Amino acid sequence: MQSAIRIVASSALLASAAASFAQSSAPEVPRNVLQLSAIGSVEVQQDLLVLTLSTTKEGEDAAQVQAQLQQALDEALTQARGGASPQQMEVRTGDFGLQPRYGKDGRINGWQGRTQLVLSGRDFARITGTAAKIRSLAISQMAFDLSREARQKVETQAQTEAIEAFKARASELARGFGFSGYTLREVGVNSQEMSPGPRPRMVAMQAKGAAFDNAAPVPVEAGEAQVVVTVSGSVQLR
Repeated sequence: MQSAIRIVASSALLASAAASFAQSSAPEVPRNVLQLSAIGSVEVQQDLLVLTLSTTKEGEDAAQVQAQLQQALDEALTQARGGASPQQMEVRTGDFGLQPRYGKDGRINGWQGRTQLVLSGRDFARITGTAAKIRSLAISQMAFDLSREARQKVETQAQTEAIEAFKARASELARGFGFSGYTLREVGVNSQEMSPGPRPRMVAMQAKGAAFDNAAPVPVEAGEAQVVVTVSGSVQLR
């Protein structure tokens, strides 16, 4: 009988020790932790023009259509390479492909293909002037962007603004809740570029109208892009 009592007592002791260990090893629930975010934004003039020229050919023979596309692209490349310059106007080929054309009976009755040439860079006049001289391709698309250097420059500025706004907001909220200050727990930084909406559509219409005669440089006007940096995280109020 005494052995049984000792076993029960030992089991109770072990259970109590296990509960005590579990309680001591449980993670402490954070208290007085504040989640917040702040935004910094900078508007900058877009300094990169991307001009796409293209043509479409059709015919009954796939090899003949491909040869026509290749000839048109070669002529455009020869003309464009003469004005190429690093960062000012860079030249590259775009899409090049053929696909079958089907008749009402579901059978292939011909082929159609498309090829593209892309001119991009900071020298808008050089790019539009070169595009106007190319006869084998016509302007099909126009877009504006920020160069890597311009984006990095304003991104640093927007990031500084976001960090300062985060710190000011954290201090203000800490005082509002009756604390003297805070310490940073964790933080994340995210950046994005926002381009204006209406302008690309207007420019595309201008480019389309000029593409048919292809006689004079297309008038272009870049808009402004907004670089936005968001700083979000948590602080420990103290």
